[in-house]
Amino acid sequence: MKGFDPSFGPETAKNYDNSPRGDEDECVRFLASHGATALELAIGTGRIALPLKESGVAVDGIELSPDMVARMREKPGGADVDVTMGDMSTVGTGRTYSLVYLVFNTITNLLTQDDQVRCFENAARHLAPGGVFVIECGLPSWAARDRHQFIDVESMELDRVGLDVNRYDPVTQMLDENHVVISADGIRFGPIRQRLTYPSEFDLMARIAGLRLRDRWAGWSAEPFVASSTRHVSVYERAA
Repeated sequence: MKGFDPSFGPETAKNYDNSPRGDEDECVRFLASHGATALELAIGTGRIALPLKESGVAVDGIELSPDMVARMREKPGGADVDVTMGDMSTVGTGRTYSLVYLVFNTITNLLTQDDQVRCFENAARHLAPGGVFVIECGLPSWAARDRHQFIDVESMELDRVGLDVNRYDPVTQMLDENHVVISADGIRFGPIRQRLTYPSEFDLMARIAGLRLRDRWAGWSAEPFVASSTRHVSVYERAA
């Protein structure tokens, strides 16, 4: 996507919490059952970290965008979270945790296989003995779409239409996506670029990082992972 800037700047930070997925509570309950100390990679605006902290889990974060962290600091309890600024695939906190997690497709923001492998290795470095790395990501379905490009209608109102415009390259596994909102106030764009990855590739990344798959579910309520699943929640532990 020509000119794409993956900085998650002030505009993104301001609007990031306007479209919750609806499964945040289930996510927090799942994560809380997997550790008493946690590190969130790409902590963002604290959408998950803050309620997880309220549940009794001690949460730290790593984040690249100062604007996303500034938004979190505005929220109740946001000033109390220890955040290390930098790239989640390389930056360390100097501590280990019983849980490291990376959710809501965020690993796809790392645009090369090498960077995604480094992210797994960084997660492994932060695991305390017996700790787990939890990653949640959607399953790529774009390869099956006609000509690998499509437009979906995300919302439609009398004076507002939201479109999801996509183009996928199956050779590079790169998805260029733009959330376009057309309204009486004008046109707003929300571009994103992602490297899409199947669970089997994540499992190989885990092996490189000295981890192995413990569990894989289709959602935060431990739904069975089957052929019709649209996402996966994978739990990795240190290999024997």
